[in-house]
Amino acid sequence: MHRHLYPMLVAASFAFAAPANAQDYTIEMLQENLDRPWGFDFLPGTDRIALTLRGGDVLLWHPDGLVELTGAPDVVFGGQGGLLDIAAAPDFAQSGWLYMTWTGAAEGGTTTHLGRARLDGMALRDLEVLHAVSPGIDSGAHFGSRIAFADGHVFAGFGDRGFKNFGPDHIAQDLGSENGSVIRLTLDGEIPADNPFVGQTGAAAAIWSYGHRNIQGMTVHPDTGAVWVAEHGEAGGDEVNVIQRGGNYGWPLASFGVTYRGGDEFAPPHQPGDGFVAPAFHWPAGRDNHNPPSGMVFYDGDAFSDWQGHLLIGNLLHRYLALFDEEGGELTPVARLLDGQNWRIRDVAVGPEDGFIYVLTDGEDGKLLRLRPAG
Repeated sequence: MHRHLYPMLVAASFAFAAPANAQDYTIEMLQENLDRPWGFDFLPGTDRIALTLRGGDVLLWHPDGLVELTGAPDVVFGGQGGLLDIAAAPDFAQSGWLYMTWTGAAEGGTTTHLGRARLDGMALRDLEVLHAVSPGIDSGAHFGSRIAFADGHVFAGFGDRGFKNFGPDHIAQDLGSENGSVIRLTLDGEIPADNPFVGQTGAAAAIWSYGHRNIQGMTVHPDTGAVWVAEHGEAGGDEVNVIQRGGNYGWPLASFGVTYRGGDEFAPPHQPGDGFVAPAFHWPAGRDNHNPPSGMVFYDGDAFSDWQGHLLIGNLLHRYLALFDEEGGELTPVARLLDGQNWRIRDVAVGPEDGFIYVLTDGEDGKLLRLRPAG
């Protein structure tokens, strides 16, 4: 890997009229020509953004240009795998830690790794693996993964690796497997003693919740501190979930989705009292209703005053940024932002200083965008 400057892009902007029940906004193009970007985060106290390319590069964006950092982890790039999420530690200003998830080799195939490295100038140093999901599997699908920090711990959400046995033996229902789960660790990668399955025979002690299909979004509610995730359904039935300690989210024994081939119901929908945690929101069943979510964030800035407390979730297939009103853990759709721009939305964040909305698009010509109020 080598360090180089990417071509500097002069920000371009154009106005976009939002739906009647949402504020108008202007889109600014901050960077183009990003090869399969996946995650990004602001570096606290700076004007810089760290972002990942799935092929294995960690980049540092700032208003003067874009630089590739040295010291990124070695990744297995292929299928849906590669270098995935990135998040600055809560104490980044003191520690310099950047947390990352990536696909790496493991016994049995590949798996998702959670690790961290210190940002030192234009280099990542002291790279360490905090956790490797077990078991490794020979599959290129459903790695997840997203990172969030809450209650002094690091949470990471993973996928089920495309496991196709839709019965009770599915890997996401196996407490001995961390695939299809959310894990909770200390910031140093240790397993907390109060994790729900610590000491349970045959269970992976890192698991905080399970029964997930493919987690692609994760954020923390600014008022309640609860961890929220967005995950893909089979065909439709994509979900937004509020994570509970020890919760079983049902996949594939309870789902609002149907099979890709034939549209058959392979599990009953979530029902009260079925032992599974039902989603806070789900999209309808059916391949035409498939709304695979991606990065998500609660809006807590001042720039878009009408959107305070709303939830933003990217959409990959239908290529829009969803805006939801949230009240008491329930979501109501408000608007489809960026609809018609033909951009697969991969990640979203709120600028900590300006309150603008930053968006990362997917693909071989990925873009870093900024949404600011019109006028």
